[in-house]
Amino acid sequence: MDARILARLRCPVCGEPLAETTAGTARALHCPRRHSFDVARQGYVNLLAGRAPHTGDTAEMVAARAGFLAAGHYAIVAAALAEATRAIADGADEAYPLVVDAGAGTGWYLAAVLAALPDAVGLALDVAKPALRRAARAHPRAAAALADTWQRLPLADRSATVLLNVFAPRNGAEFHRVLDPAGALLVVTPAADHLAELVDALDLLRVDPAKADRVAGSLSAHFTEKSATEHRARLELSRTEVATLVGMGPSAWHADPARLAERITALPDPVPVTLAVRLAVHRPR
Repeated sequence: MDARILARLRCPVCGEPLAETTAGTARALHCPRRHSFDVARQGYVNLLAGRAPHTGDTAEMVAARAGFLAAGHYAIVAAALAEATRAIADGADEAYPLVVDAGAGTGWYLAAVLAALPDAVGLALDVAKPALRRAARAHPRAAAALADTWQRLPLADRSATVLLNVFAPRNGAEFHRVLDPAGALLVVTPAADHLAELVDALDLLRVDPAKADRVAGSLSAHFTEKSATEHRARLELSRTEVATLVGMGPSAWHADPARLAERITALPDPVPVTLAVRLAVHRPR
C-alpha cells in the first residue's frame, strides 16, 4: 500500500495508526495494540470492526456496472467530478491531497479524479467485496478498503482533502470528522428525470422529487452546500446496454427478471435515455 495512504489510515477498533506487515505471501495491517486486518490477495484490506449489517452489491451488479461505466456512458459525470476536485485540490496546502470515495463501487469515478490530479492519492471504501476486487486495481495511486460508511471510517481526523459520494449513502458526521476544514464533500445524486424513459417503460424505481432537499437536510448539521450544478446527456443505448444499466442499479433488487426482459424486448433499438445528475459541493461547517 502507498505509504501516503497508509499514514492516514486508522485502526477501526482503537483508532491507532496502522503499519503493514508481510509474512511470505500474506500481507496485513496492524496497530500498536495488535489488532490485525488482512489484505486480500485481490489487493483490498478488510477494515471492518465486526461484521457489516449488509454485504452491498452482488457480483452480478458489480460486473454490470463495470461494463457499463467502461463503455463511457457516464463519462460526463466523471469529468464533472474531476473538474470540481481539481479546483478544491488546487486550493489545498497539502503536498499530496487524499481523495476518499465513500461507497466507491468499482473505483471508476475515483480513478477518473486521480487521473486529473497527478499529486493526489485515493482511497476507495465500500462494503461489497466484488466491487473492492476491482477498486483495488482501479488506479496505481489508489487503495481499497472494506468499510461500512455507516460506521466509524478507518481514517484519521481531518485526513481527507476531498470526499466523493456518488449515488451512495451519506454519513454526515463521519464525513465531517475525516475531512480537512479546507476540503469539500462532492455529492452526486440523480435528478428528477434521470433515466425517465426507462422508469416509465420498465416500471423502475423512481427518483424522489424531494431528493435534493433530503440530501441537503441530512448533511446540514455538518456541511453547507456551496454550489450545485446539473449535468445532462442524451444516451443512445442498445437493449443489451439497457439491461446492463438496470442490472447495475437499485432496481436490480426489485425487478422480476422475466417481466423485465419482456419489457426490454419491446423497447426500440437504440433506446433514447436521459442522463441527468446533480453535483453538489459541500464545505464543512
